[in-house]
Formats: sequence, structure tokens, C-alpha cells
Amino acid sequence: MEEFEEIYSLYYLDIFKYLFSLSGNKDVAEELTQETFFSAMKSFDTFRGTCKIQTWLCQIAKHAYFTYQKRSNRTQPFEEADCRVEESSLELKISNEESTFKIHQLLHNLSEPYKEVFMLRVFGELSFTKIAALFGKTESWARVTFHRAKLKIIENLEEK
Repeated sequence: MEEFEEIYSLYYLDIFKYLFSLSGNKDVAEELTQETFFSAMKSFDTFRGTCKIQTWLCQIAKHAYFTYQKRSNRTQPFEEADCRVEESSLELKISNEESTFKIHQLLHNLSEPYKEVFMLRVFGELSFTKIAALFGKTESWARVTFHRAKLKIIENLEEK
């Protein structure tokens, strides 16, 4: 254990700087440095000595950084996030009874397939994948059709 404490004090700053250069964020670099040394400590007995200890630690750090990147990239794409913001504002209008009636009037007059896609997405709460499957189209088609329907409704609401 003393040997590992010596390794920690010798290489902490190097690993931190390496991770900071990858992430550009001090807090992330600090967290990942701790994670790196924790992983190294757990697997220290498997270190074969075929490379420098610093190289081995950098490999662990790089793996920790890539794992961090994968976790933080599990967010939704920008286009989908943009749609949800607009959906939520439209849903707020739906919650208002007066607006609800106007929207139902607009929906009633909306042409197909916009009308059905919009209703399946908002009221049926179906995913774009399921809507696409219902129509025998692609998911992109379902997204575009929904977006266009939403724009038509918003446009007509703003006119009135």
C-alpha cells in the first residue's frame, strides 16, 4: 500500500494535467483523476511492468475519460430537444380550456397525415418510431410530419 501511495503522489499531477487537457474542465479532470487512481489501486496487482507506470496510468485515465464522455453524450439530439421545448409550450396551451377548443378546431381542419401524426404523438404519446411503423414510413418522415403539423397549428393560433 505504501508503494501505491508513492505512485499517487508522484503521478497525481501528471494524470490530472492529462485529463484536464482532454476535458478542458478542472472539476471533471479532478473527478476522473480520482477515478483513475481508484481503478489503478484495484488492479495494481495485475500491472505487469511491461510499460512505464505513468503510461499505464494514462491508459486508465484515457479509458475513464472515454467512459465519462459516453455517459455525458447520452443526451438527446438537439433537434429532438428543440421539438420537446415547442411541444411543452404547445401542451401548456392545451391545458388552457379556451386554447384547447381552438386547437381542436384547428386539428379538425388540419389535412392528413399531419392531423393523425400530431394526434398520435401528443394525445397518443407514441414515439416517432411507432408512428413511422404505423404509416410504413421512416422515423425521419414521422418527425418532419409532426414538426410541420405543429408549425401549422402554431401559425394558425397566432393568426387568431
